[in-house]
Amino acid sequence: MADLSGKRVAILATDMFEQVELVEPRKAVEDAGADVELVSLETGEIQGFNHYDKADTFPVDKAVGDVSADDYDALLLPGGVGNPDTLRTSDEAVAFVRDFYERGKPIAAICHAPWMLVEAGIARDHTLTSFGSIKTDVRNAGGNWVDEELAVDEGIVTSRSPDDLPAFCRKVVEEFAEGTHERQRIHAEATAS
Repeated sequence: MADLSGKRVAILATDMFEQVELVEPRKAVEDAGADVELVSLETGEIQGFNHYDKADTFPVDKAVGDVSADDYDALLLPGGVGNPDTLRTSDEAVAFVRDFYERGKPIAAICHAPWMLVEAGIARDHTLTSFGSIKTDVRNAGGNWVDEELAVDEGIVTSRSPDDLPAFCRKVVEEFAEGTHERQRIHAEATAS
């Protein structure tokens, strides 16, 4: 397994996140040596869900308005329906995600979390997967949506559902260990100006 010692990982989530999609990837990156912080819209606790049923609450380490992508090496976005739907209405949360992309830092998103990639303008020209109900949103945002357990494109790791967690967790650790990526879109935009 790849070594994430010395790496700092942000998990961005709010109420109604799919609990297993936060817990399992978090354990994988922590087991690989990363320091992980849970970032949300505000401090306090956020409510996890097992599909539509309330699960556990989790303490938030930092509010998104108090951090930046500079503070971390990688970003993890768990799914659940309500979690990314709420996060994408926050300008600070969307800017936080976009900043990771613009800095070439790896991003992992599972289930409904690719909604954040859509909202941040990241989906365009990238191959992504997600929960099937948001495939039209990904396509409408210019993304190439595929029905596969895992899609990886320039350091962006996406998966469809909790069933894909074993493959997702392995690839997240690998991509987070690899570090920053030169993204063609950034390079093309920089050379065009």
